[in-house]
Amino acid sequence: MQFHRHRRLRRNQAIRSMLKENHVHVEDFIYPIFVVEGENKKEEIASMPGVYHFSLDRLNEEVDELVSLGIVSIMIFGVPHDKDECGSSADDAHGIVQKAISQVKENFPSLYVMADTCLCQYTSHGHCGVVEDGEIINDASLERLAATAVSQAKAGADMIAPSNMMDGFVAAIRKGLDEAGFEDVPILSYAVKYASGFYGPFRDAVHSTPQFGDRRTYQMDPANAREALREAASDIAEGADLLMVKPGLAYLDIIHRVYQEFNLPVVAYNVSGEYAMVKAAAINGWIDEKKVVLETLTSFKRAGAELILTYHAKDFAKWLKEGSI
Repeated sequence: MQFHRHRRLRRNQAIRSMLKENHVHVEDFIYPIFVVEGENKKEEIASMPGVYHFSLDRLNEEVDELVSLGIVSIMIFGVPHDKDECGSSADDAHGIVQKAISQVKENFPSLYVMADTCLCQYTSHGHCGVVEDGEIINDASLERLAATAVSQAKAGADMIAPSNMMDGFVAAIRKGLDEAGFEDVPILSYAVKYASGFYGPFRDAVHSTPQFGDRRTYQMDPANAREALREAASDIAEGADLLMVKPGLAYLDIIHRVYQEFNLPVVAYNVSGEYAMVKAAAINGWIDEKKVVLETLTSFKRAGAELILTYHAKDFAKWLKEGSI
């Protein structure tokens, strides 16, 4: 009887390691950090065990640990004290994100700092754009987003990462950055962002739950795949340098399609709900956390993501350093 003996190439750890097709490295990670107003704050986010809010006076200790673990990139999200209808603090030169960026770049100049560019955490209504008569107004939002991006670049951000899903947001931000003299600052576009149920813990973290309606008029329908390619193509034409798919785990097919279709680096966002589910199951002893995290992160690489924005980054880097994974 003739058949293939595939198990020959799985016989021991040495051959399995030699033939491993995809590898997860610490350099693949972008680690999200949440900064808040106030002093002496390091407060765990209830729905995201192991993830914290940091005031600026406690921020350096967190970043110092990340650098010691070999993590080379972070993304900064800010939670301001004051919110209003148009998110006026988003582009404040002395805003919480701008101050955090400047502080990190001053103390850790080699760390690559990305800035989340959106309005939702700055607006009283929690939407990602300007609202008039209960409707999110696209073109008026672009001006605010461009101004926010420029302020973040002035603060020292190495990369701008707009997450708002307004039509034309990459073009508006690219124009704003270029006119302000930041031609060399790249844009990581949240090109394919779905109206997902996996964002709940993040909205707790940045206090950005919409106060009316939802975000389905600007974020994508989870049922759609071809639309993702149209969104990505538009952002490339407008000047995006990298493309993100968000969420990651439930949309591995989309990551793979974007990777195959376009010749730009692809980033997967392993979002808060995905992280929280793993943490909750691990805390209850239902799964082996290290194995599940490695399997999850490997799936992003296998699908085609070059970079992974993940809350697991610090834990994974520790496990690698201690040789337990």
